[in-house]
Amino acid sequence: MDQTIRRNLDDIRGPDKTARSRAFEAVIAETDSSVDWAYDVWDEVVADLGHQDNHVRAIAAQLLCNLAKSDPEVRLATDFPALLNVTRDDRFVTARHCLQALWKVGAAGPRQREIWREGLVLRFTECLAEKNWSLIRYDILQSMRNVHDITKDDGIQTTARDLIAGETDEKYRKKYAKLWKDS
Repeated sequence: MDQTIRRNLDDIRGPDKTARSRAFEAVIAETDSSVDWAYDVWDEVVADLGHQDNHVRAIAAQLLCNLAKSDPEVRLATDFPALLNVTRDDRFVTARHCLQALWKVGAAGPRQREIWREGLVLRFTECLAEKNWSLIRYDILQSMRNVHDITKDDGIQTTARDLIAGETDEKYRKKYAKLWKDS
């Protein structure tokens, strides 16, 4: 791992918001493709999922989702519960950033996809008591749509349609179904 990456990871936890933003953009751009240094930073990124600063938690979640494609050992199988827990963050904006990045886990490979699918189904069913349940459900179904479009895994489409069919509120059932209308 080069010094620039190390500095960016350190800046993410630093007090300077401008440096944090620049560092976030740099590490996300760097991890848009597979990297060979993922395991050099893996444990600290997972630890940052529980950081006291919600911005750091959000960045860590998005970074871990990006690193899923650089995880041939499928360490995410162990760490996915911590990642999924960020979708329950007290700060909804943090939870939503994580939710909207989770599709990258599902697109990383078959084993990651199964872990991701099981986690999202659980999250879909349990979120009903939360304040923003309909947005959470929408983001979950959008994540499924993103992964289906990339992988063409018909099981994802079946899972999504089953979740939509189980929605008891017709207004939301119709809204969610629009995500899948052309497939």
